[in-house]
Amino acid sequence: MAIHYFCRHCGTNIGSIDHQSLHSKQIGIDTLTNEERQEMVSYESDGNIHIHSICEDCQEAFERSPNLHEYDYLIH
Repeated sequence: MAIHYFCRHCGTNIGSIDHQSLHSKQIGIDTLTNEERQEMVSYESDGNIHIHSICEDCQEAFERSPNLHEYDYLIH
């Protein structure tokens, strides 16, 4: 099982964790509300988990230009 992190704004692969025995509590999924979990976490048929987060570049872009929140996707 692997956990793959992707930026929900630009699609960049942020990183992956390849571990056979990780639990949701260890990676913080248990702290998300049901709505957040549905929006941010997807489970693949092969057992992998995809988590949609935010990369550093998008975070910095939002801090510099808050109006970017109007867009669904960012290219940088």
